[in-house]
Amino acid sequence: MAKTNRESTEGGAVPAPAALQHHWLPFTVNRDFKTDPRLFVRAEGVYFWNHRGDQVLDGCSGLFTCAAGHCRKEISRAVARQLEQLDYTPSFLRSHPLSFELAERIAALTPADLNRVFFVNSGSEAIDTAMKMCAAYHRARGEGHRYMFVSRERAYHGVNLGGTALSGMVKNRESFGPGVPGVVHIRHTWLPENRFIMGQPQHGAELAEDLQRMVDLYGGSNIAACFIEPIAGSTGVLVPPKGYLQRIREICDAHNILLVLDEVICGFGRTGKAFAAQSFGVVPDIMTLAKAITNGAQPMGAVAVRDEVYDTIVAAAPPGAVELFHGYTFSAHPAACAASLATLDIYQREDLFSRAAELSDYFLDSVSSLADVPVISDVRGFGMIAGFDLVPDAVPGARGYEVQKRLFDAGLHIKTTGDAGILAPPLISEKRHIDAMLGTLSEVLGNYVVK
Repeated sequence: MAKTNRESTEGGAVPAPAALQHHWLPFTVNRDFKTDPRLFVRAEGVYFWNHRGDQVLDGCSGLFTCAAGHCRKEISRAVARQLEQLDYTPSFLRSHPLSFELAERIAALTPADLNRVFFVNSGSEAIDTAMKMCAAYHRARGEGHRYMFVSRERAYHGVNLGGTALSGMVKNRESFGPGVPGVVHIRHTWLPENRFIMGQPQHGAELAEDLQRMVDLYGGSNIAACFIEPIAGSTGVLVPPKGYLQRIREICDAHNILLVLDEVICGFGRTGKAFAAQSFGVVPDIMTLAKAITNGAQPMGAVAVRDEVYDTIVAAAPPGAVELFHGYTFSAHPAACAASLATLDIYQREDLFSRAAELSDYFLDSVSSLADVPVISDVRGFGMIAGFDLVPDAVPGARGYEVQKRLFDAGLHIKTTGDAGILAPPLISEKRHIDAMLGTLSEVLGNYVVK
């Protein structure tokens, strides 16, 4: 058996440079990373520790995952107990009690009658599952000709084939072709007149009429669903203009188009309520969930569905027949269910959604200070998520990548997409953590000279 040369460091063992070659990292400049690795070896609360032993403030909740902070013992102990009792059971023709308990707990948080919960393992799987559910629903209604899906430019809906087709970010699409056919895109909601606005902007509600244009062009009876991120997250935090989502809902209702809200990033308190649908007062037909559903401790996602959608699909199947030919080996994995239940307990016990709402004003006011940094061309945000745009260098995206490396060395972790930066601190953060985050950002970004 081959041996791996390792160096020991606080919190774990770090692979020697030669051992780094075997792991192909996602969404990463692998050739550069292997020469200058940026590794985390430990985490607790709102901090990571890197392979050099330096403390790194987590300004993005991992990847929008760890809303309750890192390494919560309540979660790890629940997972350990579950693995010792029941490590795995399939969800095909079998299940386990925690899956039903978790579905009931999630249904208690979702708006209106989104009471049916289907478990998956990621946000990408949740999106593809929702697409299948939309197709199955219309087929059960005798309208199987509804084959089209509407999404938006700058949208991100995961990386599986369906989600890639729905996504409106060019780098996620250009290498892979069109993916699922029948997907059309309406415009995103970023407008120059909304620059440096926190909360919902005043301008842009009329962009919802793009959906009506798709109806007029393709026929509303051919469109199965419209997929919308309440706040477009990975593209740089595009907050919906006032009235925009309400108008999208009206057009969907007028043409029997299902509205799917992708709450993978926004869900579980990020907007100050359980879900952004509640913050913006719009009830979808289907919601996709993931990330903070287990506080990042186990892979999991879910699709929450209105009773009428579920009932229609189930009633259309003959007695004794499977109603939806879809699922995953690890759907409702016992350890993931245990992690999610422990996570929901923390959210409730520590009232983290209300805490996010209370901290939001301070967070957004603090982020607004970035408007004074010359390399910043826009800042925007809602709740406990905010984004900023960097003035591009000669090559788009190069400056954002360089900023990531500098922030790692300066002790701050955030998310960047191209030249957009995204801030989404854990909901357990205190004002001093917000101050430290903005202090590091201002110092690092203030070193750039814009010509």
